[in-house]
Amino acid sequence: MKPINIDMLRSSANAVRERLGDASPSTAAILGSGWGAAIDDWTITDTVAFDQIPMLGAAAVKGHAGAIHLADTGHGTCLVFQGRRHAYGCTSWAPVIFPAFLAHAMGAQALLLTNAAGGIRDDLQPGDLMVIDDHINAMGDNPLRGPHQPDLGPRFPDLTRLYTPALRNQLDAAATEQSISLKHGVYVAVSGPSYETPAEVRAYTTLGADAVGMSTVPEAILAGALGLNVAGLSCITNRAAATGNDALSHDDVIDVTRAATPAMRALVCAFMQRVAAKPHAGE
Repeated sequence: MKPINIDMLRSSANAVRERLGDASPSTAAILGSGWGAAIDDWTITDTVAFDQIPMLGAAAVKGHAGAIHLADTGHGTCLVFQGRRHAYGCTSWAPVIFPAFLAHAMGAQALLLTNAAGGIRDDLQPGDLMVIDDHINAMGDNPLRGPHQPDLGPRFPDLTRLYTPALRNQLDAAATEQSISLKHGVYVAVSGPSYETPAEVRAYTTLGADAVGMSTVPEAILAGALGLNVAGLSCITNRAAATGNDALSHDDVIDVTRAATPAMRALVCAFMQRVAAKPHAGE
């Protein structure tokens, strides 16, 4: 990956802030594969397409709308990224971590990260929703690598409590409120875009991973370094290689998330209502 051009990152963030009228959202959310419909229950007050931001560029993956929204959740304003850029489609970390950088620049205190993932643990089946309790970075890189940029946080950020315990508790409470079954686990991020091999899945199992995907970790690392409270959710869309019998395809990912959309929407909305009341909660 090329080093992040911090001047371009700042410039792009300032451009979006001006375009959105210097709004001050208390929360932010990155809606990954299949999660985009979570905003259907909110009132969109403004939108900027990814491709209107030169540094960001259009989302290139099916299931990612590629737009930044200001959304009125009924309990406050949320900065929503409907879709994301993935490391496997970029030559720099900048487009990948831009949402977390912008959320911080606009004053958000809490960031919800969502994704589609393959289930490794036996009880994680397609359609299940999983709270990310921790992660393993198996991407072979780190968005903070390179010359230190103070705008991206400290040189050596502590990730011990990266996924904020209070927000994980709020996800559980929101799920109970909506009668949604919710599981917890460790998410391992790989570089992609190829799906993992059976031998890799066995290795990740040994390392303690419960689900595997190709995103989320870079944004979480930067968000944590910048002091944001972070929560993560995975929709389990398939059994990871060697733990299922069918060939893996992105179309199947989209089909499973489509079926799980009602639960995903209800959970995100209930969670955001709770977080809007205490966006600073970090314990």
